[in-house]
Order: sequence, then C-alpha cells, then structure tokens
Amino acid sequence: MKVLTIFFMMFLPGANWIGDFDAAKTEANREHKLILINFSGSDWCGPCIRLRSEILESATFVNYASNHLVLVRADFPRQKKNQLPKDQVKRNEALADKYNSDGKFPYTLLVDEHGKVLRTWDGFPNETPDQFVSDISGIQSDQ
Repeated sequence: MKVLTIFFMMFLPGANWIGDFDAAKTEANREHKLILINFSGSDWCGPCIRLRSEILESATFVNYASNHLVLVRADFPRQKKNQLPKDQVKRNEALADKYNSDGKFPYTLLVDEHGKVLRTWDGFPNETPDQFVSDISGIQSDQ
C-alpha cells in the first residue's frame, strides 16, 4: 500500500504527470503541446526534491502546464519502500537510455511531439517558477 501511495504522491499535486512517453507523444500530437520530461530521484536527490517542490509544484508552473504541456516524470527512487512497478521501471530506463544516458539528476528536457529535444535543464534551474515558465513559453511560441 505504501508503494501505491508514494507512486500517486509522485504525480501530485495539481499537475498531471504520466510515466509513459509513448502515451505522452500521442497526447502531445493530438493536443499540439510540447512534452516536459523530468528525470528525478524522488527519495534521494536533494536538487530533484527541491525542483519538484519549488518549481514543478508551484501554482505558476501547474497553471501553465495544464494548458500547454504534457508532463512525463521518469523517477528513479532508491529506497526499497519507494520502488516503482517493474513495467514503470522498464519505461523509465528506456527513456533514460534515449535522453539521459549520463544519468544526470535532476535532468529536465522540453521536447516536441516527435521527441526532438528543444531545451534541457541540467540540475536545478536557478530560476523562479515565473522565469522557468517564461523560458518554456518562449520556446513554445517559436514552434
């Protein structure tokens, strides 16, 4: 039960984070949105936890993302009590093989509906939520 609670808490509050990149691409294509991928170590990576709490869960980001982005989180928890289902681990590993082969945490990418990388943030972005959203919206308006 704890695993399920942690799993669902990982995607809350407010923002609709999904764990299936193929589904994200389908949704992004259908809704003409970009995809934000976040590689995280939710139970061991301090900058990941900070990114989530200070930017990705901020009202500014959540409000923007709900109308403009498809959100994908590839989480790599280390504590046994937080382990993800095996099929999710496989999806996360496949996504890491494609976009994060160096194993950076946190690592965030903005990609188009085909998976083309438009922008990356390596580590904690030293920006306010407003600046982070402004970066994304500037790229989105160029599309």
